[in-house]
Amino acid sequence: MTHTNIPTMPQNAAAKRRLTLGITAVFTTQFVSFLFINARNIAQPQMIAEFDGIALFSWLIALPALAGSASTLLFGKLSDMYGRRAILLTSMTLFGIGLALTTQVTSMPLLVASATLMSIGHFPIVPLCFTAMGDLFSARELAKWTGLLNLPTGIAAIIGPVLGGVIAQSVFGWRALYWGTLPLLLLAGILVAVTLPKATSAKKPRVDVWGTLLMILATTTLIFGFSRLGMPGMLGTGAMLLAVSAVAWAGFIRIERRAAAPILAPQVLSNRTFVTAAVTNFLSCLGLLGIVAYSPIFVQDVMSVSPAMSGSMMTPYTVIAAFIGIPVGFLLARTGRYKWMYLVGYTIVTLCLLAMWRFTAATSIWVFVLVTATAGVGLGTTVTLNTLVAQFAVPRRLLGVAVGGMFFFQMIGLSVGPAILGIAQNSAPDLERGLQLVFLVGAVAMAVALLIILTIPEVSVDGEGVDSSG
Repeated sequence: MTHTNIPTMPQNAAAKRRLTLGITAVFTTQFVSFLFINARNIAQPQMIAEFDGIALFSWLIALPALAGSASTLLFGKLSDMYGRRAILLTSMTLFGIGLALTTQVTSMPLLVASATLMSIGHFPIVPLCFTAMGDLFSARELAKWTGLLNLPTGIAAIIGPVLGGVIAQSVFGWRALYWGTLPLLLLAGILVAVTLPKATSAKKPRVDVWGTLLMILATTTLIFGFSRLGMPGMLGTGAMLLAVSAVAWAGFIRIERRAAAPILAPQVLSNRTFVTAAVTNFLSCLGLLGIVAYSPIFVQDVMSVSPAMSGSMMTPYTVIAAFIGIPVGFLLARTGRYKWMYLVGYTIVTLCLLAMWRFTAATSIWVFVLVTATAGVGLGTTVTLNTLVAQFAVPRRLLGVAVGGMFFFQMIGLSVGPAILGIAQNSAPDLERGLQLVFLVGAVAMAVALLIILTIPEVSVDGEGVDSSG
């Protein structure tokens, strides 16, 4: 008798119908979120050019990531308390408000402010989608369905970059991208409200207020500390802020170990598998930013390629990064082994970023496409594995906290990354050499992540997650 890799569903017709509708809602929400991300990344250089805002570009990444990191961790905890549907709808509402406000901005500071507000709702959507899938399936089935969740991500990756470039060049301008996302978000919200189940638990533990405040303080001082290090005469201020951040992080961990309802449970913080994946996830954000945020600038401003063509050049990367998660999920479900895939993924991205370090204005378009598309294989693999490891390494009652925690570390990386990469870029005499240094720093970070991931324990993907701190 042959064993099939096709994900199984409940045999009861009514249960199967409910499950199908729930999966449809999650897939649609994931699609809308990633469609906007992929389109916005390509339209962003036009937004910056309109407001002459290159000096504040790093803040356009860092401040939204700061707000999004806090909300991702908080909403993950709240989803364990109040259910995925209520918190997902809350996130989508805040995202929609941010979209509408961004269409009205008239300066770079206002764009940064509106993007920061929008990220409070937008950033938690993807981890909440993954967590909602975790409620529906066993750990091994979850690996398959998490892989399949890359289908809407992949479709968005095909459409998004070109769409962003075309809209940015159109008579409507980049604001049309934000207006156009609103009805799609409304449709996804209706599906979530109608199909996902309400929370059934009557237990409503209180929110970890002090832990949340300390986490925000630690994250804020970390970001501002790194950003000050690269400013003339601000080395002392940056060092002081980083010291404050270190103290705040220590206080945060201490509070979480004693809190009645910690925002990041000690069982997650002490889980060696989770922590190893989270640290490498943090480091890999430097490489991720180099490719998704800085390479479009390199293409448009150094290679002198149009926004629409730039979107086409990035499409192979985004498509491969999305769809590679499908075979990764099925491989993990079949074999139960993930360490070798981590090693392959981090190695590929390290080599690709080293190749991008040697890019110049004369680099051929096909070389850029080949290298970034290959990097998509590595990044798509590691992102999928991180999401899965976060779920099966801990008990199922901590799914929301674990997935939110994994994305939290990613958001911290996205927050700190622009400051670090900005120091590298600003140390060069021109944009071309500055971006080359950005790619080099990303390569070094990925190489360090590769060394760390060598130590990750390979726990069973079946059954209840346990503490693997030993």
